[in-house]
Amino acid sequence: MPIVLPETPFPVPRVQPRLVFLKNFITHPRIQVGDYTYYHDFDGAEHFEKKNVLYHHDSMADRLIIGKFCSIAMGTRFLMNGANHKTDLFSTYPFAIIDPLWNSLCESPFLNKGDTLIGHDVWFGYESLVLPGIKIGNGAIIGARSVVTKDVPPYAIVAGNPARTIRQRFIAETIAHLEQIEWWNWPIEKITANVTAILGADIQQLLNSL
Repeated sequence: MPIVLPETPFPVPRVQPRLVFLKNFITHPRIQVGDYTYYHDFDGAEHFEKKNVLYHHDSMADRLIIGKFCSIAMGTRFLMNGANHKTDLFSTYPFAIIDPLWNSLCESPFLNKGDTLIGHDVWFGYESLVLPGIKIGNGAIIGARSVVTKDVPPYAIVAGNPARTIRQRFIAETIAHLEQIEWWNWPIEKITANVTAILGADIQQLLNSL
């Protein structure tokens, strides 16, 4: 049986269209999603770009980049910089976008914290929320209904509002090995040949596959 290709829109026919390989439904030039990353949604996962990436205004020029092999649960949302009002001014009201005259008198009311960057093999729990400009490391787990307000280290488990690190998934030495191995960048044939090691917990077995 051939390996499912990342260009397959609906990789699991029995749950179509609830589960999609997300990259096949991205049209926005400033959203990038890696191979095999999926999104699951009972209301139709193909609408992710419009329903789950919010306040992505052209004037901000910010990007959302999601790595390979991520698992994104229903309701996960990414707030972009167009939702990020400046807080160091006397008023947070966005005068510049309400009226042309105010626009000519005011600077942009939004604070640009940069791109939102998601690593590889990240698992987002149900209805998690990621704020603008956040960096989430490889292998991290974002708990259900967490609000991610600051960067998440690789292989950390975070949960809550605001999300806090519950624990690291592995010891520092193992995490360093996983960051070096980068199995998600292997050819899919090599991933398939070593999927037992990838799904295991013996770092030496994974190192032996290099």
